[in-house]
Amino acid sequence: TWSNVYNCTFIGYLINGIPGAVVATIGIFLPAFVLVGLLNNVIPKLRGSSWVSGVLDGVNVASLGLMTVVTLKLGAAALLDVPTIILAIISIFLVFKYKINSAWLILFGGIVGLILTII
Repeated sequence: TWSNVYNCTFIGYLINGIPGAVVATIGIFLPAFVLVGLLNNVIPKLRGSSWVSGVLDGVNVASLGLMTVVTLKLGAAALLDVPTIILAIISIFLVFKYKINSAWLILFGGIVGLILTII
């Protein structure tokens, strides 16, 4: 989970400052990228087996379920008051209706949060 990434990065930072944080972050992400690179050519061949194809389909469904649960938990933790709920509704509308890049929504949300904090 993201908290593990933050924890590893933070511990790397405590041990060796910025270089330690960078090394710890690379260490947590690099194995996944290497694994994807190594399996990229193998997975299509494995899809030829009905048994392995079923297992891979199950892994896909399980990962979608996991992402759904994490999204719901993050939403419950983040939507604490009326302004954040309104920002979430506006953001969802803008993303799905107008296909606005989420980076702009993050910037907009940060600005609104800063303004609300000052007020």
